[in-house]
Amino acid sequence: MDKSQTQLLLAEDDRNLGNILKNYLDVKGYATTLCINGQEAVETFSRKDFDICILDIMMPVKDGFAAATEIRALNKKVPILFLTAKALQEDKLKGFELGADDYITKPFSMEELLLRMQAILRRTDETLKSAGSDSVYHIGSYAFDYNRQTLISKNTEQKLTSKEAGLLRLLCTHANDVLDRHTALKEIWNDDSYFNARSMDVYIVKLRKYLKDDPRVELLNVHGVGFKLVMNT
Repeated sequence: MDKSQTQLLLAEDDRNLGNILKNYLDVKGYATTLCINGQEAVETFSRKDFDICILDIMMPVKDGFAAATEIRALNKKVPILFLTAKALQEDKLKGFELGADDYITKPFSMEELLLRMQAILRRTDETLKSAGSDSVYHIGSYAFDYNRQTLISKNTEQKLTSKEAGLLRLLCTHANDVLDRHTALKEIWNDDSYFNARSMDVYIVKLRKYLKDDPRVELLNVHGVGFKLVMNT
């Protein structure tokens, strides 16, 4: 992805930090729009197309979690990175449940933020532009289009995040076989740490929910090893 074309929405209520981050990211070639609360972020997002959102959690008027929920209602695919002083594990898991792509805790270095953001954009770009082999997988009564990041059944079309799509494709390529947890973590998260493993479990629960209407399809936990996508005929 060409950085000069990347539109970045930054929501941070600390004006000093927000301006420092905006100036830094602008210098790095990103077109950064700064908002000072979650409500302003949602309203700004609704008026303009953005490639990535960086949201502080503890903001006035509307916090980052609420803003992310409304942004996700407007666009299921846009990557979201949470920026916050909250370090509790349950807060991080809540962020991933809302579809966040990453989570960075204050204090942090701007270089780390930039690298995490670039990794998210790279994964998203690869998902959306992946070329080559067939991108449509049939999972029971569902059609999963990896390139479009959609899971389609007779009655619904579920938009997927980049991580959901990447994880589901791995499961499809290992259909009826065990997908090793460490393989999935390295492939999708680039790191097999305990925390990333917990966040992957959240995504597995979400995928299982998306597939629940076809009793022939099961997404199983294989204790101590990984997961298995079973498609019964």
